Amino acid sequence: MKKCLSMFVFGGFVVTSINALAADGPILYGKANVSYENQDDGNSDTWKLQSNASRLGVKGAFDTDLAGLEAIYKAEFEISIDDGDKDGQTFSQRNIYGGFKQANLGALIAGKFDTPLKSAQGKVDQFNDLQADIKNIMAGENRTSNIVQYSSPRLFDAVGVSVAVIPGEEQSAGAENDGPADAVSSSFTFENDRFYGSIAYDSDIDDSLEADSSGDSRLNILRTVGKVRLSNFEIGAVYQLAEESDGPGEDTSYLVGGAVNLERWKIKAQYGLTEAETTNEELTLLALGFDYKLASKSKVYAYVSQVEADLADSEDSTFGVGFEHKFSM
Repeated sequence: MKKCLSMFVFGGFVVTSINALAADGPILYGKANVSYENQDDGNSDTWKLQSNASRLGVKGAFDTDLAGLEAIYKAEFEISIDDGDKDGQTFSQRNIYGGFKQANLGALIAGKFDTPLKSAQGKVDQFNDLQADIKNIMAGENRTSNIVQYSSPRLFDAVGVSVAVIPGEEQSAGAENDGPADAVSSSFTFENDRFYGSIAYDSDIDDSLEADSSGDSRLNILRTVGKVRLSNFEIGAVYQLAEESDGPGEDTSYLVGGAVNLERWKIKAQYGLTEAETTNEELTLLALGFDYKLASKSKVYAYVSQVEADLADSEDSTFGVGFEHKFSM
């Protein structure tokens, strides 16, 4: 009897210790997003298994010896579920940073991660990480190295401000990009139960205009975003102006998308347009799809999309079916 009681007490102690460790320790999380797609670019028509930015990461926070100050960290990597090869690597770096957070002062982080302008899109993109992602027609979707960012606490539980600086780190004689803030990205966001809105600006960010073939450049980008949620409906829009900071190139982009949520079903659509001022090129994006929720963190989906370049006379069409599972522990 004593032996059984001792084993019971010991077992309870182990379970309690594991639960405490899991509660206070780092969080392992990830996402598996896999689709089977037919892709047709006008010259070739092929079927592919796509991994769609599937990822694995660890994140967490712990108290420092200064009252109210937390040390925070995140290390997230893209994994290729389809063939295990992401540009010649098994893991490809996504958002990775370390820093500090204080409830009344905000957060300061440094590393490689999405700029405030990219993050300002919120969840307006209905086809994020798929072939209908807005990155196929818009500049500004940057994950930047050597970036330091301050984010304010949520003011009135609704308003947030983020400002990031990126040093150029050029050390050659006469280098132009050798200062503490050669590029800057910032955003102002507002969100409540029914509305999300943001305005963001990038200055001298390394990027290229999507509707201009002039190649890599430094861009100034203004982006405004709005999304409204009413009952089972949601509709969002993006307006963006991107221009070369040292040249004549300029893109104007528009995006509108929406969805209807019917219990487990979500029916969604998206249309985007980018116009180049100097080349008169036009890029258009059109997508239609649906999701079916299997659980709170699992769904299956199907979609069709088309990305077209007018002057280049190119058209990429995709039909895909897939699934997405999110997990954390």
